[in-house]
Amino acid sequence: MRDTGPPGEPVIEAKDLGLTFDTNDGPVHALTGVNLTIEKGDFVSFIGPSGCGKTTFLRCVAALEHPTSGTLTVNGMSPDDARQRRAYGYVFQAAGLYPWRTIAGNVKLPLEIMGFSKAEQDERVRNVLSLVDLDGFGKKYPWQLSGGMQQRASIARALAFDADILLMDEPFGALDEIVRDRLNEELLKLWARTGKTIGFVTHSIPEAVYLSTKIVVMSPRPGRITDVIDSPLPRDRPLDIRDSAEFIEVAHRVREGLRAGHGYDE
Repeated sequence: MRDTGPPGEPVIEAKDLGLTFDTNDGPVHALTGVNLTIEKGDFVSFIGPSGCGKTTFLRCVAALEHPTSGTLTVNGMSPDDARQRRAYGYVFQAAGLYPWRTIAGNVKLPLEIMGFSKAEQDERVRNVLSLVDLDGFGKKYPWQLSGGMQQRASIARALAFDADILLMDEPFGALDEIVRDRLNEELLKLWARTGKTIGFVTHSIPEAVYLSTKIVVMSPRPGRITDVIDSPLPRDRPLDIRDSAEFIEVAHRVREGLRAGHGYDE
């Protein structure tokens, strides 16, 4: 794991960030007045209704969209420069694995593109498959794995080149609750082992509260931040912490923030 500075150092900073799309029906304000600092080692969840701009913000960080106002920096540089320096890995809602490639072949794809030697590719693939508990599955094909295992392979692919930032766009949304709970636990363990800075989009209040050191509550019309909640929960979180008074209190605050955001109308 690379070290870009001590814990607490700003990694992602947005100042008065806005993004407006021009459409045939007029401008669509996807984001407006977004101010946010994500520090090294944070696990930050973005939660809000569909159309609130949470995925759009993640795509701006990844230089897949470009803001039309304000500023956004990633590791002190522009998102485009950060992408060139491979500052982040991105995990999409669908695993997006190529069916004609083995799991190992899918994971090593970005390494091939980046020009790593075959020996280093093989070593990195072994390491990240072990990290996501997929030892022994490298020669399998995606169709031979469950949905949860495919998503773990997708995470391994994003980790393969050892970026310091992991961006995750609702990666567990299509999974059943039992599998989702298990992957939530595994993701926390992976985060603890690697020290990555994680930005995580979700529609689930329990998932956001369970995973995060910081929860960003967003509202639509247009996308804005209505609350930023610093979690009081310890970093070591068994699943049954969801029954604790502290967890329930944070979940209540998130729920109230979502209701307040829905009640806002420009």
